[in-house]
Amino acid sequence: MVDIIVWIIILALFIASFAGVIFPIIPSPLVLWVGFLLYHFVINSGELTWFFWGAMVVLTVILIVSDIIANSYFVKKYGGSKWGERGAAIAVIIGSFVLPPFGILIIPFVSVFLIELMQERTVQEAFRASMGSLIGFLGGAVAKVVIQLAMVMWFFVMIIF
Repeated sequence: MVDIIVWIIILALFIASFAGVIFPIIPSPLVLWVGFLLYHFVINSGELTWFFWGAMVVLTVILIVSDIIANSYFVKKYGGSKWGERGAAIAVIIGSFVLPPFGILIIPFVSVFLIELMQERTVQEAFRASMGSLIGFLGGAVAKVVIQLAMVMWFFVMIIF
């Protein structure tokens, strides 16, 4: 009975980690790790190898860095300022609470646009930087989903085979 409850919690944690793509306030890597550690310490401590744990550390670092780099890279690439980059990061968090799930796209777009206008950029330059924040967020989200899927699938492969 305890195993069933723990499995339900582990699956809920894995699902919650994907919710972190839309709601950045949910720390997806941490939630995944809680699921892995719960399995290791409650269900079977000998099944997950050192190679698995090392790979999960590497993938976790890539997961965190890819999210930050994608947003910053695309705002810069599309002509955004440092303030535009920072504003986009803050607006993603605020947007996850305002009009979810659409706020996470709309709020950063509008925020970067307004920030760039306040920096005396043209409407075209501000719009371009806003598009960069949108592309950056979407690119980071896709990378996050792919990496998290790889982590979860690797976990299940390890425990099944």
